[in-house]
Amino acid sequence: MLRKCVICKKGALQGKVLARKGQYKAKGGTGSKIARWSKRKFFPNLQKVKILVDGTSHRVFICTKCIKKGDFKKATPRKLKITT
Repeated sequence: MLRKCVICKKGALQGKVLARKGQYKAKGGTGSKIARWSKRKFFPNLQKVKILVDGTSHRVFICTKCIKKGDFKKATPRKLKITT
């Protein structure tokens, strides 16, 4: 299962972590330089929610923005039948 929002298709974004060297100009140096960088990912806040899709319930990932908007119909919990 992909880690994407089912409603808005929001997924992970790529970025960099920068390591800087040198003293800042405000402190009397010649300025900071980028020494090295490494790749990283920015993940959205995804929650597993049970929703109705075409009349059947599915457990899917939805981002919190879509949960706040209420763009989906939540599935009702199953009722257990007690037989005596």
